[in-house]
Amino acid sequence: MGARWNQRVVAGTAVGVAAVLASWLGVGTARAATALSIAAVVLVVGLVLVSSSEFRRDHPVIARAAISLVAVDVSLVVTGFFSSTVDSNLAIGAAMSIVLLGLSFLTGSSGQISIGNGAFMGVGAFTVAIWANHHAATPIAVVLILAVVAGALVGLLLGLPATRLRGPYLAGMTLAFAVAFGAVLNLFSTWTGGDSGLQLPSAVNAPAWLVHFFRSGTSSLTTNSVWLVDVTIVTAGIALFFMANLFASRTGRAMRLVRDNDVAAELVGISLPRARVIAFVVSAAYAALGGGLWTLINNAVTPATYGFALSITILSLVVIGGIGTIPGALIGGLIYAFAASVIAWFTAHTGLNPQGNVASQLNGIIFGGLLVLTILFAPTGIAGFVRRRWASWRSR
Repeated sequence: MGARWNQRVVAGTAVGVAAVLASWLGVGTARAATALSIAAVVLVVGLVLVSSSEFRRDHPVIARAAISLVAVDVSLVVTGFFSSTVDSNLAIGAAMSIVLLGLSFLTGSSGQISIGNGAFMGVGAFTVAIWANHHAATPIAVVLILAVVAGALVGLLLGLPATRLRGPYLAGMTLAFAVAFGAVLNLFSTWTGGDSGLQLPSAVNAPAWLVHFFRSGTSSLTTNSVWLVDVTIVTAGIALFFMANLFASRTGRAMRLVRDNDVAAELVGISLPRARVIAFVVSAAYAALGGGLWTLINNAVTPATYGFALSITILSLVVIGGIGTIPGALIGGLIYAFAASVIAWFTAHTGLNPQGNVASQLNGIIFGGLLVLTILFAPTGIAGFVRRRWASWRSR
C-alpha cells in the first residue's frame, strides 16, 4: 500500500491525538473524557482503514467491520447532544432499519415478496414482553436473542410452504399471515394480554457497570436518558455488519442468482427451496429483533401496532430507500423515525386539526406520495439515485 498508506496513518494519528486532547479539555469529567477519547480513536482508525481501496479489497470483512464501527461510533456520540425526543426517534429508526435490512435481503436478493414483516416484528415484540413478564431479571442481550430465535422459527414455518409459491401467490400468503396475526394473539390472550397487549413489569434499567462508569454524570453523556438508545444503535450496527457480510457471501450470491434466473441457479447446483427458506428465516429474524427493540423502547406492546398497515409501511420504506441495499435500509429507517415529527410540525404550521380526518391520514399520504415519487423519478430508490449521481459526478 506504500507511501499513500503511510501518509494516511500519519494523518490519522495526528487527528486522533488532537481529538483526544480536545476531549480531555472540553469535557468536565475524566470518565466522560475517556469515553469521548475512545470514540475519537475508533473513528479515526476506522476512517483510515476505510479510506484505503487496497485495504478494502484485500481485507473486505475487516473493512465492513470498520464501516460499521464508524457508523455506530458517530451515532453514539451525537446522541449525547440531542434532546431526548430526537434520541427516541433515532432509536425507533435504528430498530426499523434492522427490519428493513431483513426485508431488503428477502426481496432484493432472493426476489421474494413479503407483506408480513410487520407480523414478524410482532413475534419478536411479544416474545420480549412475555419473557420479561415472567423473567424480569434476564439480561437484555439474552431477551433479544430469544426474540431472534422466535422470529426465525416462525419464518421457517412460513418459509417451508412458501418454497412452492411465486409472485402474487407468495404475497397473498404473507398477507394472510399479517391479517391473521392479531386474531392469533387474541387466541392466547392469557399470555399476550389480548387487545390491550402487555406492559413490561418495570422500566428497563441500565446495567450496573454502565451506571457505575458514568456515576458522576455529564451534560452530554447521561446514561439515564440515552443508554437504551445506544443499545439499539449498537444492535443495529451489529445487524448491519452481519447483513453486509451476508450480501457479499456465497449465500448472498446464490440468492441473487435465484432471483435473476432460478433455472440457471438449479443448473449450477443451488437448491431453490433451501435458498428461499434461508431468506425467509433471515428476514423474519431481523424483523423480530427490530420488534423486540421496539418493546424495550416503548416499555409496552399492543397487537394494533403490528397490523397490516405496518407491513405495508415497511415494504414502502424498502422501496423508497432502495431495495437490496444497506444504505437504503438506513435511509428508510431515518424517514420512519422522523415522519411523526414532520407530521406534527406540518399540522402545527398549517392549522390542521390534529384529531381531524386529514391529519389522521397524513402518515399514509406522506409515505404514499414518497413511494409514487420514488417509482417515477428514482426506481432504484434514494440510495440508487444518489449512487448514480455520485458515479456521474466522478466520471466528469
